[in-house]
Amino acid sequence: MIQGLSPERMQRDIFVPARGQYDNIGDILLRRQLLDWLRASGPLHVYVGEAPDGYAEGLGLTPGDVQYRSFRRWYAAALASAVRGHASYVFKPGEIQLTLIGMKEHLAMLPVLALVRARHGRVARVGVGSRNFAPLPRALMGPSIALSNVSLWRDAATAGYLGQGSIMPDLAFAGASSAAGSAAADLGSTARRDVLVVSMRSDLEYPSAAWLAGVRAVAADNGLQIWCVTQVLRDDDKCGQLATDLGGEALRWNGTGHDEQEQRLRSLYGRAALTVSDRLHVLVGALTEGAVPAALLVDAKSDKIARHFAAAGLHDVSIVSAGLSAAEIAARLQNLLGRRTAILAGLAEAQDELQTVRRLLDQVLTTESFQ
Repeated sequence: MIQGLSPERMQRDIFVPARGQYDNIGDILLRRQLLDWLRASGPLHVYVGEAPDGYAEGLGLTPGDVQYRSFRRWYAAALASAVRGHASYVFKPGEIQLTLIGMKEHLAMLPVLALVRARHGRVARVGVGSRNFAPLPRALMGPSIALSNVSLWRDAATAGYLGQGSIMPDLAFAGASSAAGSAAADLGSTARRDVLVVSMRSDLEYPSAAWLAGVRAVAADNGLQIWCVTQVLRDDDKCGQLATDLGGEALRWNGTGHDEQEQRLRSLYGRAALTVSDRLHVLVGALTEGAVPAALLVDAKSDKIARHFAAAGLHDVSIVSAGLSAAEIAARLQNLLGRRTAILAGLAEAQDELQTVRRLLDQVLTTESFQ
């Protein structure tokens, strides 16, 4: 027990939204981790929206969780529980786009937050990051931050922009619930890693000939089979094209449930020596299965991956490919492969830090003396 905290515990209903981009397994990784953390602190009331089949299974919802597809019913239940002094609220983790639409949770929930706090409930925000940094949205975020007992951001730029709260690693660095820490344990493993995984965003330009040649070269030099994978459904066509152009195989998302597709991906990530992607949670998910992350970017404008890895104590995993030759790209990727031991050791430290965050969150939600 942390010194100065009362041992007296209470449990309130915990209202938490878990809807997200339903075609994106990365959103599930974050939300499932948070829900797993919260169950010990009180009964969960989870808003999933019009989630497709497989999404709730991917979240790992249990029979004891109260699941809501209707926002109105969930909101009314939160108000009623708050009036009785039985409610706490936890914001969903992940990226918020600081526009009026993107901030609807932080604005629409203000009456609930105010009532929760007035009746001595708790409000927490963990693992949240901003996509943009305009002045007006920052002002609009102020009230919900002021009503929070704790705010922990997943990158330094967000923390600096919003001016309150601390930094933590992204929740996905914790790994799959059943295999957290498996990548760190892999340091001593002699299991063969014979795969190079590729997964690229569909909303950015196609990789250059030099990019493709550099990836093929590092795969050939290390005896790795190239597998292109789909972790976000809208990237599926690009996955197939990349597999063709790289001379590799494709693990596409062809109608399987979210939970099944995640397990297919994790099985392949567990064989991967290197993962090349411009999607944050492809790289993080594969890293937690022991694969070295390489953010081989076609777009030099975004620092999202670098920011979030830095918050986890992991640096220099991003490579801007523009202007580089195939040989230079291959050399940069080979350099990352050579840092595998240090990278996995850094992951283990990030996972230890996440366990500290988990204990803090439990104290916030269940300890009477916490302010």
